[in-house]
Amino acid sequence: MTVQELPGAAAYRPTPPPAWKPLTDPAPLLPDPEPYRVLGTDAAAEADPQLLLRLYAELVRGRRYNAQATALTKQGRLAVYPSSTGQEACEIAAALVLEERDWLFPSYRDTLAAVARGLDPVDALTLLRGDRHTGYDPREHRIAPLCTPLATQLPHAVGLAHAARLKGDDVVALAMVGDGGTSEGDFHEALNFAAVWRAPVVFLVQNNGFAISVPLAKQTAAPSLAHKAVGYGMPGRLVDGNDAAAMHQVLSEAVARARSGGGPTLVEAVTYRMDAHTNADDATRYRVNSEVEAWRAHDPVQLLERELTGRGLLGDEGIAEAREAAERMAAQLRDRMNADPVLDPMDLFAHVYAEQTTQLREQAARLRVELDAEHDQNGTDDRGAGR
Repeated sequence: MTVQELPGAAAYRPTPPPAWKPLTDPAPLLPDPEPYRVLGTDAAAEADPQLLLRLYAELVRGRRYNAQATALTKQGRLAVYPSSTGQEACEIAAALVLEERDWLFPSYRDTLAAVARGLDPVDALTLLRGDRHTGYDPREHRIAPLCTPLATQLPHAVGLAHAARLKGDDVVALAMVGDGGTSEGDFHEALNFAAVWRAPVVFLVQNNGFAISVPLAKQTAAPSLAHKAVGYGMPGRLVDGNDAAAMHQVLSEAVARARSGGGPTLVEAVTYRMDAHTNADDATRYRVNSEVEAWRAHDPVQLLERELTGRGLLGDEGIAEAREAAERMAAQLRDRMNADPVLDPMDLFAHVYAEQTTQLREQAARLRVELDAEHDQNGTDDRGAGR
């Protein structure tokens, strides 16, 4: 049986138009000229107050999580941390719009999205600590591994979503990527296949202004990254990435469209990376402080807090409760990260292939000899718990 003969495959075989004729009218696919906003507009009055309060609590927790993780790098407890401070609205919205059966495909900066989806905060940092390949079971949490290669998660998201559709599973994949990732070939391949297959995928581009030190203007001359969607035959949405309510609405609509068979959507969230690329980066070499300060006036936490307090939905007591909950999370994270993990060096070879290759077996044997020699020399058992 071929792929095209599988149940549900007929939906992927539309009658082709003449070769010269465009497949889709581009006009409905074009994004709005300005990023969509809710907070501070008339649309805010229609937003669910309970949803806004939940978004606020998660934003406050997320801001504290970023600060604590950054502090852990300075204390030597993390090797590196790519902060998403300033981008919390994108991260939280991406996690909250998904159902339990859906899949999240994060980039290396999206630890906060994984935590908001329910992943243990320590497990989300395991990779960045250098302890293991991935600190969690992707199948259990329906979160693909956090990893540093740019945009490689996008084709994976398309493949999973396409397979789910062919099987008849009601599953949506949401794939996150930065503006720098849109310059990778994986971005093109993922969007092209997703549109052709009408795969149930939502692509969320967090345009935070810089690909490390490269500004967006040196990456693309397009009117916006959302405009790139037209070339693939999917709608592009441009949204204020610091507006949590707008992010939740736009992503919810894109997920619903994908789940109903409407195909993929490219969402560009215009946001800003308040911290450096990572703790190893000196952002002052390529951007000025006045630019950073200008974006602080559009802080996602403050935007939502102003909306809620202005409408009488949030008072001093509610603000204090959210901050206290965030502090409790940070304290637990500190305590657990300050405990040295017990690691087995032989685990380096345990999760690479289902069956070890000859080369891996040889490398494992050499490491075992070195560990045994070190043990005999020092009189301490550094050979790992797996011995």
